[in-house]
Amino acid sequence: MRNKQFYITILIFIGISLFSCNTKERVYDSTGNAKKKRVDFTVGKFNKLVKSSDMDAKYAAAIKYFEKEEYTRALTLLEELMGVYRGTSKAEEVHYYYAYSNYNLDDYIVAGYQFRNFVRNFPSSKHAEECAYMNAYCFYLNSPDYSLDQIDTKLAIKEFQRFTNQYPESTRIQECNDILDKLRGKLELKSFENAMLYYNMSDYKACVVSFGIHLKEFPDSKHVEELNYLIIRSYYLLALNSIESKKQERFKSAVDGYIKFLDNFPKSQYLEQAEMVYSSALKNLEKYNKLTL
Repeated sequence: MRNKQFYITILIFIGISLFSCNTKERVYDSTGNAKKKRVDFTVGKFNKLVKSSDMDAKYAAAIKYFEKEEYTRALTLLEELMGVYRGTSKAEEVHYYYAYSNYNLDDYIVAGYQFRNFVRNFPSSKHAEECAYMNAYCFYLNSPDYSLDQIDTKLAIKEFQRFTNQYPESTRIQECNDILDKLRGKLELKSFENAMLYYNMSDYKACVVSFGIHLKEFPDSKHVEELNYLIIRSYYLLALNSIESKKQERFKSAVDGYIKFLDNFPKSQYLEQAEMVYSSALKNLEKYNKLTL
């Protein structure tokens, strides 16, 4: 009798446990389905809005999506509204939000293009200065590492210079100047490393030309002193490796380079090395000068 009661108790316990598990599973599934239904409802509502012919509702929704940082949805609606509202009182704001939607989605090429178009289409807008700045800023964001092609860097410099000329009293001028320094620094570094590449390859004729171009384009370069010294050394090494008819001319260039260097950098850290090159170049030059007498 006791054994029978024991088995009945065990069976009741197992039944309660299974019921509890099934209940939990049903509750979990119910919650998951509810979430899925909410997502489906949101997507369905957006799709319905896209297909709608109520442009004012689309405009209001686009601004709302933008403010909620749902830029992909905002962009989808604004793209249609750009054409619908062209020439109307809402065209300016639609274009403004459309440009920024592209910007916030990291599409800086399209964003920059739309910011430029905004300034052209609405030159008297309260957003015109801001959009002119953002156009330049998009070029800055597209500017690659200094080792890569620098077309976008040069375009960014051009656009920031245009902005500072057009809005000289802007509160963004200091920021523009700071960015311009960074962009020019990138071009300078690329130019310097390209010139040094010739030097390291012992192509002294090419590096003399490259050093000269660098100094002309970047007169305030931090490498000015070093490059002026390397020009002397390059002329000297070029002379040593030249045919006889070119040696005298190139030794003279090394000597002249030293004299100029001494005038410009009398306390240079490279002065001792430059003097050694000068001394050797001068001896060689004097030898060739005697031969031509």
